[in-house]
Amino acid sequence: MSVTLYQLDGCPFCEKVADRLDEVGVDYETIWVDAMHSDRNEVKRVSGQRGVPVLVDEDRGVTMSESDNIVEFVDRTYAAEA
Repeated sequence: MSVTLYQLDGCPFCEKVADRLDEVGVDYETIWVDAMHSDRNEVKRVSGQRGVPVLVDEDRGVTMSESDNIVEFVDRTYAAEA
């Protein structure tokens, strides 16, 4: 799977991104992260920071954070393909 979403259970920003991915029909893998920022080592390794959501699109070489930026990317990239 080329699209991965790192998210925290109950995070409204993460849910916003997941909802948009679902709406445009993007298949993605979810990696649930720990609530403690200090335990988010995989997110740090992938994105350089510990905040979520983080979207990784391997096919397009994109790693990004910030829900509004991710939703904009999803709309520009995937909604246009639908």
